[in-house]
Amino acid sequence: MACTKSSDKSGFRQAAPPIAEKKEHVRTLHGDTVLDNYYWMYDFFGKGPDSTLVIEYLNAENAYVDSVMANTTALQNSLFEEMKGRIKDKDESVPTFRNGYYYYTRTEEGKQYHKYCRKKETLEAPEEILLDVDKMAEGYAYYAVGGVFISDDNKLMAYSVDEVSRRQYTIFIKNLETGEIYKETIPNTQGGAVWAADNKTIFYTSKNPVTLLGEKIKKHVLGTDPAADVTVYEEKDKTNYIGVGKTKDRKYIFVISQSTMSSETFYIESSQPNATFKSFQPRMEDVLYDIIPLEDRFLILTNMDAQNFRVMECPLDKTGVENWKEYIPHRADILIESVDGFKDFIVIEERKEGLIQLRIRHLTDGKEYYIDFGEPTYLAYTSGNPEYNTDVVRYNYTSMTTPYSIYDYNMNTQEKKLMKEQEIVGGYNKEEYKTERLYATAKDGTKVPISIVYKKTTARTAKTPLLLYGYGSYGNSMDATFSSGRLSLLDRGFIYALAHIRGGQEMGRQWYEDGKLQKKINTFTDFIACGEYLIAENYTGKGHLYAEGGSAGGLLMGAVVNMEPELWHGIIADVPFVDVINTMLDEDIPLTTNEFGEWGNPKEEEAYFYMKRYDPYENVEKKNYPNMLVTTGLHDSQVQYFEPAKWVAKLRDMKTDNNVLLLKTNMEFGHGGASGRFDYLHDVALAYTFLLTLEGISK
Repeated sequence: MACTKSSDKSGFRQAAPPIAEKKEHVRTLHGDTVLDNYYWMYDFFGKGPDSTLVIEYLNAENAYVDSVMANTTALQNSLFEEMKGRIKDKDESVPTFRNGYYYYTRTEEGKQYHKYCRKKETLEAPEEILLDVDKMAEGYAYYAVGGVFISDDNKLMAYSVDEVSRRQYTIFIKNLETGEIYKETIPNTQGGAVWAADNKTIFYTSKNPVTLLGEKIKKHVLGTDPAADVTVYEEKDKTNYIGVGKTKDRKYIFVISQSTMSSETFYIESSQPNATFKSFQPRMEDVLYDIIPLEDRFLILTNMDAQNFRVMECPLDKTGVENWKEYIPHRADILIESVDGFKDFIVIEERKEGLIQLRIRHLTDGKEYYIDFGEPTYLAYTSGNPEYNTDVVRYNYTSMTTPYSIYDYNMNTQEKKLMKEQEIVGGYNKEEYKTERLYATAKDGTKVPISIVYKKTTARTAKTPLLLYGYGSYGNSMDATFSSGRLSLLDRGFIYALAHIRGGQEMGRQWYEDGKLQKKINTFTDFIACGEYLIAENYTGKGHLYAEGGSAGGLLMGAVVNMEPELWHGIIADVPFVDVINTMLDEDIPLTTNEFGEWGNPKEEEAYFYMKRYDPYENVEKKNYPNMLVTTGLHDSQVQYFEPAKWVAKLRDMKTDNNVLLLKTNMEFGHGGASGRFDYLHDVALAYTFLLTLEGISK
């Protein structure tokens, strides 16, 4: 694609930025005193005296974004239409067979949302529309269906809806025979609903309305008042997440409680909804376990005496740890991520040298093999396998050059069938692009993988623009996947790189352990090393290296601009977690207590002073910073709006450069952005326009 270059930053208009008011607030802890002039921004959701001032400030920042970006409107609109144009307007998912029905979603031309549908027994049967979300969403700025849950007799459906974007879902119940939606609704839930075998009892997770944490598992019986629902499990440990689910064989209902480093599962038989949930194995310090039910035994995936996890087995009636026997041993070079159980097979999802492997094992004779994928960097994972009694496993496959593909794989014959490949409207030729796997050397000598993609016609020079993306937290691995929207950058001469830094789990469990708590700074120095390596290897040069990260990846952005501000020409920090100490001190903020195992508890002196070394907000100094675009959502439940707002206000006050600093607040949405399948592209178009304008690319 042809592009037009002009002088650096020429597309931005000059405008006077808003200056946030200062109100002195002093925090003293562990003998350390900190002045926080923007602490007052916490006030909005408390409806206190500064609420109006907060909204005025956020609106002023949005107006400033519009003013600075005014000359780029045509490019933003062009990018939006270009990216939207690659998405198939009228589309349909691959049907998934479950309990006698094929389930699928489909979209219609020009519509933002999906229709949830099913057909009985064969794909030639008449279509039954379960939910028409386009109609349901009319009149809402945000509308998200959290899930659809069908009773075992296929006659009733529970579904959940979030109308605000704070991940507080209301559960509704629909009679699929009559079309009636029952009057009884269950508010303030986590979004999931589990039917017992009696087809009238539902289990769900109830949230604390202040912290938004799931604290109770409740039981609802159709025809009764949800306000009187019985609590069947209450989590007393505020560092644990809880949830409820049903096993693939539909025999058991599980309640799972898990913190960063330990877990416990409680269970009943689905046919006995009034039974008392019993512990599979009481929680053990630093031990995680997941249960996979088979017909004759339970398998247990656990890190007990096995850092990269191993698989144990136990009888159905003797589940305590004293009855666990090793089934698949631990290996130092391979992380076992999950096990999917079928009647005659199990599928083991493993990670070796940063890449996913799917290992098939026959339960009768123990024979096993791997599925071959044949690319240097990719993502593969099992998906949409609700049926237990089948010899076909469905998996998804993608790479940086391969659009998302869905395969059905026969575990007996080892034959695979491509069910669908993501269609890129307007055409896409993967042969025009190149993907590589590189390794940077971190500060301590560790080799850090980088996945990279670019158009083959793009020259590797010191003037080539490159966007480096990173996350590096919670053990969440950032895998090399395809993005049709990203083509708009690649086709304009950008290189895109993904840094597999510590704090993720790409290289095994130790990779995660070495990037959290008192080792968190490794995450940031790894990312910096990746940027320096890409410059040294002539993939880009100073003045053309950009970085992006969101949420905990936004913390990464905040840390690296404090540590090495001159390395980056531009930064995009999406919904960034940047006010670490203040957030982790406030246990009323959603997620705080659950995060102690990841970041530490600053009420403890050692944790406090380690956090203070990297906390982005507290380490802002009087110095030059790169060009920055920061985004947030007013209703964000994961990272509250005030973190990026405070950070930007302090940066404006302290920075000594004339570089662009923008704060864009979505006043209607939360952490995940817009709910429609096209609307989010406006945010992507803004981010890409920011980068392209810094490069002087105007078309």
